[in-house]
Amino acid sequence: MIALSTGSLYSYGTARVFELAAEVGYDGVEVIVDHRWDTRQPNYLRRLCADFGLPIVAVHSPFVADVKGWPDDQLGRLRQTVALAQAVGAPIVVAHLPFRFYALVAHWHAYRPRRFFLPVPLPRREPYYRFLDGVNEGLTGLESEAGVTIGMENMPLKRVLGLPVNYYWFNTPDALARFSHLTLDTTHLGTWGLDPLAVYDRLREQVVHVHLSNYDGREHRSPPDGRLPLAEFLRKLARSGYEGAVTVETGPQALDAQDEQQCLAAIRRVLAFCRRHFVE
Repeated sequence: MIALSTGSLYSYGTARVFELAAEVGYDGVEVIVDHRWDTRQPNYLRRLCADFGLPIVAVHSPFVADVKGWPDDQLGRLRQTVALAQAVGAPIVVAHLPFRFYALVAHWHAYRPRRFFLPVPLPRREPYYRFLDGVNEGLTGLESEAGVTIGMENMPLKRVLGLPVNYYWFNTPDALARFSHLTLDTTHLGTWGLDPLAVYDRLREQVVHVHLSNYDGREHRSPPDGRLPLAEFLRKLARSGYEGAVTVETGPQALDAQDEQQCLAAIRRVLAFCRRHFVE
């Protein structure tokens, strides 16, 4: 199953992403919860599924805390996302790893405004960290209770003043092995200089969901374009009997979102690439 993430076109409305995915021929949609109410109202999302004939294959917990009407802590957001997945019939919840540090948010207002997260070198072990620590009973219990699989996502390596900084606990292949279920994000592996084929071989038994995008020094590039061997990776997934969804999760610029016809051509090209290689 090849799905399109609403995050790939977050500059578009949710209904428009469903419409484009259906027009091009994707098998489903992954919904990333964000500040927009239409990413987290179950009745509306179920209506989109019915209108466009596409299932929601996964619901992605919010990236940030300032989502109006939702908890501002990571564990609370995870629980709320699980409830939303139940309500829309999505089998997978994508969750992020806990933060290692506190951070300051800085805004650069200039010709090209930027937003920066500056880590504060103080260890951060909030309830979400404790929930995921140890032998993982809390996460397994939540999955069992809800009937939803929670795929913990590997996260990128960031740079601050040119220095590499790992913002997240459990964010190495060895540490990720503690989780029963994983979402493997290829572009995030690229930021670490890791080969997605080798990491998949290491964690194959736990991978239940895949985020597919390339890396060329920038994250979330179109799958055919970049340094990562994603054609070989897709073929390995298929040969290994992987049964989960592959979600295309790029950024709007990688899909030429400034022009709808160019965008349609871009997402059609990505789907053709995935169909060509994700076969046994």
